[in-house]
Amino acid sequence: MTLHPLSLNDRLLVNDYLRRFPPQTSELTFTNLYAWRRTRPILIDIFKDSLIIFAETRAGRVILGKPLGSVSLVDVLGQYAGEITGAERFPKASIEELQLLPGARVVEDRDNADYVYRREDLAGLAGRNFTKKRNHIHQCLAAYPCRYERITPEILSECLAMQDRWCDARDCKAEPGLCGEYQAIEETLRCYHEFGLTGGAIRIDGTIEAFTIGEALNPSTAVCHFEKAMPQFQGLGQLINQWFAENNLADFTHINREQDLGIPGLRQSKESYSPEYLVEKVKIVLPGARSEVPNDAN
Repeated sequence: MTLHPLSLNDRLLVNDYLRRFPPQTSELTFTNLYAWRRTRPILIDIFKDSLIIFAETRAGRVILGKPLGSVSLVDVLGQYAGEITGAERFPKASIEELQLLPGARVVEDRDNADYVYRREDLAGLAGRNFTKKRNHIHQCLAAYPCRYERITPEILSECLAMQDRWCDARDCKAEPGLCGEYQAIEETLRCYHEFGLTGGAIRIDGTIEAFTIGEALNPSTAVCHFEKAMPQFQGLGQLINQWFAENNLADFTHINREQDLGIPGLRQSKESYSPEYLVEKVKIVLPGARSEVPNDAN
């Protein structure tokens, strides 16, 4: 196998490695890699029977996440040293092997740390920590006739139509990050059935006004890729979050709700749900490369 851009033809290969070497970081699902490839081009290669994932960033080509296999990152960085500037989204818990890298620097990447919650917390919202969440939900249910349903191929077009309305409300065209997210959501909905995803939607007066999409990240943890709620319905965001955890993710003990990208409002929202822990990540900068690598959209 030679280094090449990720395509749909690689799905079975990538998923086989993900099954044998279950990841902890939210970036490492085929859905995420494929859906965001326009914003963050992805390439893959096999080295020493391990799958190596690369991303093209404004700072150059980097290894994305931990290699899937038994190969050490030291060997991988040595193999591709002339082609890459380092690595991104590498789990901090695996940092000890980097002591063998002469001249490499490790940079904390708090903005891309994943928030991981107990599923029962998000589904039950029990206790004083979630009093405000429960109040928002009660207000939403009292004000609007909300009805939950699982996403099926028959309603995918309605979800995309809602995303169009959400983007109009948020003026997505003026924000490159939201434009990239729109493309990723469009790709995800287009491949929803093929990728084996799970999702839920809420109708109000017959119209879909919120939806969310996720899948298994590893045997005990689900990952939530997207969650959208029309802003005029107070409490609808909290409601879709709870109903999705309760109805779709009962087979998991934890839910990874990805990163906050350093956005203050998003960080406050994610912290308000009392995560059980963060999957901390670092950037690894090879000698001569820039240390400040701009964040991608996801």
